[in-house]
Amino acid sequence: MTTTPTPTTDDAPSPPAPAPAQGKGAGSTLRPLVLRLHFYAGVLVAPFLLVAALTGLLYAASFQAEKIVYDHELTVPVGDRELPVSEQVAAARAAHPDGEITAVRPSPEPGATTRVLLSGIPGVDPGHTLAVFVDPYTAKVRGELEQYGSTGALPLRTWIDEFHRDLHLGEPGRLYSEFAASWLWVIACGGLVLWFSRRRTQRKLRGTTGRRRTLGLHGGVGAWVALGFVFLSATGLTWSAYAGAHIGDLRTALGQETPAVSAAAGEHAGHGVAGGAGGDAAHGVGLDRVLAAARAEGLDNPVEIVPPADEGSAYVVQQIQRSWPTKQDAVAVDPATGQVTDVLRFEDFPVLAKLTRWGIDLHTGSLFGLVNQIALMLLALSLILLILWGYRMWWQRGRGSAFGRPIPRGAWQQVPPQVLVPLLALVAVLGYFVPLLGIPLAAFLAVDIVLGEIAHRRGRRTYGPASR
Repeated sequence: MTTTPTPTTDDAPSPPAPAPAQGKGAGSTLRPLVLRLHFYAGVLVAPFLLVAALTGLLYAASFQAEKIVYDHELTVPVGDRELPVSEQVAAARAAHPDGEITAVRPSPEPGATTRVLLSGIPGVDPGHTLAVFVDPYTAKVRGELEQYGSTGALPLRTWIDEFHRDLHLGEPGRLYSEFAASWLWVIACGGLVLWFSRRRTQRKLRGTTGRRRTLGLHGGVGAWVALGFVFLSATGLTWSAYAGAHIGDLRTALGQETPAVSAAAGEHAGHGVAGGAGGDAAHGVGLDRVLAAARAEGLDNPVEIVPPADEGSAYVVQQIQRSWPTKQDAVAVDPATGQVTDVLRFEDFPVLAKLTRWGIDLHTGSLFGLVNQIALMLLALSLILLILWGYRMWWQRGRGSAFGRPIPRGAWQQVPPQVLVPLLALVAVLGYFVPLLGIPLAAFLAVDIVLGEIAHRRGRRTYGPASR
């Protein structure tokens, strides 16, 4: 993130920028440019990354904390026989007659409760549902909690999730997380290039002190976790506001959208369908026959049953297991006949749809459970340490009371045109698809050029070798 002191400063006259060195490879000429970008990106973006790392650390830990905090609602003593799902839903409905049943999640394993999800409940966020937890062996209601998202996040995890995503500021707050994700991979890749471009002897940590030791810790740890940061950056951008929209458009253009099962019911829809009024889930043949039809198609636990949206719609039963192996098969069941009208298998998803699903689940800690969550916590801790070491190096780079002298200007002038022009084109393309990378980078370059020109007119513009 920083460099060693250079023989010139912005307060002292210095010779004009050196011409590009003859005979040097692209790597040696690009290194000063990468160093300057890594330094300033680290200094300016690090506060946003620090917030993202701290909240991400909390979110990774929230999965296990949720099991402890809400143990009474989530678990029950294992009984002899589970009651029909319809009886469990009826018990939840008796306890909460208001609202509309939007989904039912039958008990996924022995000792786990059934969740009946209600929308339109006063006091519940419109984007959330109220989860009523029912003992599958006795049909007693164990409690109710607000739930968010397809992973079934309860209040603790929901609060941390929203804190990580937008700092509880809504849509404007999402810019912070997208800004951090947009720059994380740039800083990580830049640091990786700088670390491996140093001579092996300069990368040794043993026996070093002061700034060189800090640099050794910063670079060594950064090299080990850089690929993890690139992954977090790429997957975080897939559901961001602006870059995520571009990614979605690209997937659509390539025919790689995530498919959905057809919820259109059969020709007998709307005829002889009992129930279905007032948000009741007992449309037509009822939940038990619908679940049995889904089981016959191979949909084992965990599943979610979504009642028909209207008289022309079918039940949709979908597997909701995000952990490995991923279970995302879905079927549509005609409410009048109980026959399966459509089947969607996860194995038939387009490649990019599968990769997106796995990437998001790995990013959020769902794919490999506790191991995944521990790995995310270690990545978050590593990022926190790297930021602290980076700022320490910035402090150590100053002289006396000076705090963190900047990297000399003029590095881009040493890059050969045949390298610089394609590089600028690549930056322009990335800036279009990832605007919170491109716009701040363009602004930084404009300000840097103006400040450089002002310094030049005052006769104290600086160029010099940048070592690290």
